[in-house]
Amino acid sequence: MTSVPADTSIAKPVANPRAKSVWRKRENFILGAVAVACFMIFWEASVALGWAKALFVSSPSRIVKALVAMIADGSIWNHLAVSGMEFGIGYTLAVIVGIPLGILMGWYRRLNAVLDPFVSALYATPRIALVPLIIIWFGVDLASKIAIIFLSTVFPILVSTITGVRTIDRDFIKVARSFGASDRQLFMTVALPSSVPMLLTGLRLGLGHALIGIVVGEMIGAQAGIGYMMSLAGATFQTDKVMVGLVIIAGSGMLLTEVLRMIERRYESWRVDTRH
Repeated sequence: MTSVPADTSIAKPVANPRAKSVWRKRENFILGAVAVACFMIFWEASVALGWAKALFVSSPSRIVKALVAMIADGSIWNHLAVSGMEFGIGYTLAVIVGIPLGILMGWYRRLNAVLDPFVSALYATPRIALVPLIIIWFGVDLASKIAIIFLSTVFPILVSTITGVRTIDRDFIKVARSFGASDRQLFMTVALPSSVPMLLTGLRLGLGHALIGIVVGEMIGAQAGIGYMMSLAGATFQTDKVMVGLVIIAGSGMLLTEVLRMIERRYESWRVDTRH
């Protein structure tokens, strides 16, 4: 009788499914955090070893010290309050105007034909080219900054909303019509919900343009604000304070963008995930 040889192979450890699930959920965050940490270490080391001059690029430690000093003496709070108010008013006005107008232009073909040449021309025009006119019209006070932010933000929101309404799946419309849906019901139950993903994309794009508008408007003419602080610090070679302004603008943009992405993912959960 032939004996069966014993299995001497080493059993492979079974991967923990819970750990794998946690990694999948946090993979992007972990990879991004590691990349940022490596960049910060390299930046700090390059200044400490003399590869780069702190006068031109500063360093993470110097930026933190400058930020702490500005918080301690209270000089940063007024700049944050002014920029925050300008952003809030300008962005809100852009949303109030851009979304309804985009829905109407996307839904009504003739209205789109009338307004599209103006929208296309203004959207293609660099907003910074309009700054001299805005200052002539509104002066250098708060109104001019709000106008710059509004014009920087409204067109990305408007164009994305128009695209969202005009790219509705025709099958949805046919099904709604077959059940006897009126124009109002078709708009409220099919057109508007279907355009939400593109609408949210427009809000996210407009956010970046609004932050650019803050800096541009305050650098050209202002008495306070993050852009004004950066311009004044740059003129006096205070690179640390310039970098503090950049960190504040970038951090605010990342935070607000992530909030909009969370809302966007809520409405795009039906899409196929093509990421690798």
